[in-house]
Amino acid sequence: MITIALPKGRLGDKVYELLNRAGYGFEAMEDVGRKLVIEDEEKQIRYLLVKPVDVAVYVEKGAADLGVVGKDILEESGADIFELLDLGFGKCHMCVAAPDGFIENPSRRLRVATKFENIARDYYSRRGRDAEFIHLNGSIELAPVLGLTDVIMDIVETGTTLKENHLTVIDRFMYISARLVANRSSYRFKEEKIREIVSQLKEIIAE
Repeated sequence: MITIALPKGRLGDKVYELLNRAGYGFEAMEDVGRKLVIEDEEKQIRYLLVKPVDVAVYVEKGAADLGVVGKDILEESGADIFELLDLGFGKCHMCVAAPDGFIENPSRRLRVATKFENIARDYYSRRGRDAEFIHLNGSIELAPVLGLTDVIMDIVETGTTLKENHLTVIDRFMYISARLVANRSSYRFKEEKIREIVSQLKEIIAE
């Protein structure tokens, strides 16, 4: 049996729709309720319904053979897993944004608000920029508006929220979308079945 970790919510709905079109859906998913594990013995498929931020952990630790996770979460987690396929939805970018007219002072430490601290540390380390990171989970656009930080690092889809808060993107550096990932051991021992799933998903995506 192949176990697939799906993110709960809107992204998970899109993933399941794609899997259903590829022939891996089943009626039990129509009335999930509070169930966290759904399986089909006939198709030998089991779905785990988990929080998006936890998908990479379930796959890395072997609780799931496959999973669907955003590139942002994949990079932030640093999980040791195989990235198999760009599913082509959930598209956005990781960006650095600052108040309109912002001029950086390179002589002092840059203050950065983000919930992606690992990505941010790597980003500024590669640029040799001294930075302080303030972890925020919501309303991150408020940080520079209130003077808490100089800039923010966050995912940006349309940029509408940034504009409404008088912020401007100063660097767009990482393309993000939903990715199909695999546990390394599972890929070795269940390679034939996993390749079959990947092949069928590619066909659907290409339509």
